[in-house]
Amino acid sequence: MSIDDLPRDGIGRRVRAARKLVGMTQDQLAQRAHVSLSLVKQVEQGKTPASAGFTAAAAQALGIAHTDLTEQPYPIQDRDSHRVHSVIPALRREIASYLLPPEDVIPRSMPELEQSVQHVSKLRHSVVLDELGVEVPGLLAELRAKTYISNGREQERTFGLLAEAYAAAGQVAYKLGYVDLSSLTTERFEWAAEKSGDPLAMAAGAFYRAGELINSAEWRGALTYLEHARAQLDGQLRGGEEAAHALYGALHLKSGLAAARAGDTDTSEGHLGEARQLATHVTPGSDYCRLAFDRDNVAIWSVGLAVERRDGTEAVKRASEMQISPTTPGERVGHHWIDLARGFQLHGDRARSLQALQLARQVSPQQTRYHPHVRETVITLAEQDRRRSETLAGFARWANIKI
Repeated sequence: MSIDDLPRDGIGRRVRAARKLVGMTQDQLAQRAHVSLSLVKQVEQGKTPASAGFTAAAAQALGIAHTDLTEQPYPIQDRDSHRVHSVIPALRREIASYLLPPEDVIPRSMPELEQSVQHVSKLRHSVVLDELGVEVPGLLAELRAKTYISNGREQERTFGLLAEAYAAAGQVAYKLGYVDLSSLTTERFEWAAEKSGDPLAMAAGAFYRAGELINSAEWRGALTYLEHARAQLDGQLRGGEEAAHALYGALHLKSGLAAARAGDTDTSEGHLGEARQLATHVTPGSDYCRLAFDRDNVAIWSVGLAVERRDGTEAVKRASEMQISPTTPGERVGHHWIDLARGFQLHGDRARSLQALQLARQVSPQQTRYHPHVRETVITLAEQDRRRSETLAGFARWANIKI
């Protein structure tokens, strides 16, 4: 098989090209990335989707950025994608200006700013990236201005709102594939959270920082970091504070992800069990620090963690035993269907894999269109079924995926 025979948009094609460029054999890549040789071969041939864990590990072994393999952000190919991506320049300017006192910006009252932050967080949970990207730079500038004219508790509260707005900004950057900008928003979140003096906000910052470590294939480091972050919440947890239970649980879920990508199933399942127990102390539908931790979210993560270790049958089984509540944010529901599409594919049910992608599109179309897992799933579905049904071809056209 030549590289010209591989799917045009597939990560496998780019892994193979990068590997040959540095003179590395498939076996050498497998050893350096700590994955099986068979998995390297299957990914390169477009027969199995490249997971986020595989992509990060392969990129590290090849000495390149993982975005070199995903080719994010994706090219602007139509008016819709231009509208969504056009928000990035203003967002980038605002993130870079975080220490400058805004000129000619008169911030609104605290109740009005709180309402606006709540609105952008709602847009974030709904993954309305174009509208969110338009609103958040101006809001960040207002909050910056507010920090200069307030003091005491009001200033701390303003920094707390600023951290929440940075989290919303980070989702725009991350979901559109601007990883460098997303990393900057994580730094800004941590800075604002510390200024707020809120230990829960600082724990949320640890959640995002661990995500940066995991995306860089620093899985063991992430586990150590998250363990330290949980220790900082021990006092609030012993006090029975519900919010502390939620943040503690969210940090356990992130640990479960780090362990799964490190290939440590027992540790991953242990953290999942801890999160499941903590969720019994959290009111369903709660959204502390905008992490939406509750029993439904744990169930969604349980499916995703099974997919991370390539156990599609277990992912399908877990999904069949859960029922998603109407209070679960669209971002989480959409992500569940994206994960389950991969689960069905690994399970050998290609028809239901495509159905899950269609459901993800209904729930959160912008998230689905720009998600690298979606692209990999579609490409490998096409590779597995050379007839390429019109339904699959139509989905690929909508998502600007070349198959």
